[in-house]
Amino acid sequence: MFERGASRRTFLKSAVALGGATALSACMSRNDEPIPAGTDDPSSLPKRQHAWNEFIRTDGHGNVELPRHQILLYLNLDGVPSESDRKAVEDALTTLDRAYKRTHEGLIYSIAYSPRYFSRFEESLPEHIDLPEPRSLSSFETPKFDRQDALVHLASDRADAVLAAEEALRGNQDTLNSVEVAAPLTDVFSVADRRTGFVGPGMPAERQDGLKGIPTSNPVPEESPLFMGFKAGFAGNQASEAYVTISEGPFAGGTTKHLATIRQRLDDWYEEQDFEERVMEMFSPVHAERGLVEGVGENLGDASGLTPEMIENVRQQAEEFGRAGHAAKAARANRDDEGNVRLLRRHFESTDNSEASLHFPSLQRGISAFEEVREAMNGSDLTDIPTIRQQVNNGILEYIFVKRRGNFLVPPRSLRALPTPTGDVPGLE
Repeated sequence: MFERGASRRTFLKSAVALGGATALSACMSRNDEPIPAGTDDPSSLPKRQHAWNEFIRTDGHGNVELPRHQILLYLNLDGVPSESDRKAVEDALTTLDRAYKRTHEGLIYSIAYSPRYFSRFEESLPEHIDLPEPRSLSSFETPKFDRQDALVHLASDRADAVLAAEEALRGNQDTLNSVEVAAPLTDVFSVADRRTGFVGPGMPAERQDGLKGIPTSNPVPEESPLFMGFKAGFAGNQASEAYVTISEGPFAGGTTKHLATIRQRLDDWYEEQDFEERVMEMFSPVHAERGLVEGVGENLGDASGLTPEMIENVRQQAEEFGRAGHAAKAARANRDDEGNVRLLRRHFESTDNSEASLHFPSLQRGISAFEEVREAMNGSDLTDIPTIRQQVNNGILEYIFVKRRGNFLVPPRSLRALPTPTGDVPGLE
């Protein structure tokens, strides 16, 4: 299945994408470093499932660097969950806690639930929980909607950790990092879909050859963490985990999660645009005019370089330069009245189906916050400018195509095992 002479990096990219027991076995044979063990003390774990930042590395500027390997498991459930179902789910997740330390060197994960999951109960979610069914968020997209009941997100720098965790959740192995698997998730759920991804300098470049959506010249820079050739997720342009946390009601300590899967077509991005034009459309025309971005943007430090003036003058810049910047457009809706960033984005790349794609998880108190930022990003209010069309010279919209959208509630850890809409977990309380 894997060539003996393949590089370790080449091997790892194949293993996570393919998955399964064979990939795991081969992956483990390539890495004999132990994976840090977890804990038997639940009180030592954070109350918020989405509390990742303190457990993973940052770069020299304080920007959070997400774990390099990621797996998304979309799950379905039949009927109304029973007390035994809840115990099985809690046992499965407790196995992960005991097996792997909550760190990028071990395993970071969460489980979230969709509007469809909660609709099976007689009660409704509290009114302040902003969790609508997914919908199209622009006039030019036709996505399929992810309405599966639950979403498990696994992340680690260790390919063998995410693969082994997946196999344990699927009921395909009895132990996990020397910990007995108490129960698999598949005792309760069926796996509806599996998606994989990665993020980090060098990873897109080494995966670009022959990939649909990437020019045959293989132009993705070696140092880029993303296919489009620039850094993203600067600390100064991200909401804090505390800000996106639901602060009241039975799901206090939770958050909402929007997850889009986006196909990328980057032939024109790299072959028709020069570097300055890519900077214009990714950041703002002023970034290009002033030479603010070098290479993939490492020189920007802990923020994208957007100023209030740039954000307020998106229309004037579009009129002057004939283009609108993606980051500047979106930023128009991504601050509250006190200047706080509203969204916490944790996006990563994918080669699923042999095409360049982006998985875009966004955390926020309520889904409407994401929808408002997306509307600003659409730039439909700029299309009366002669050079700006809905998907031409309008940020990066010409190069990205939303394939799927889903909305989920990430409950606090105490409610992670099949909660009711009233914030109860009968049989575990």
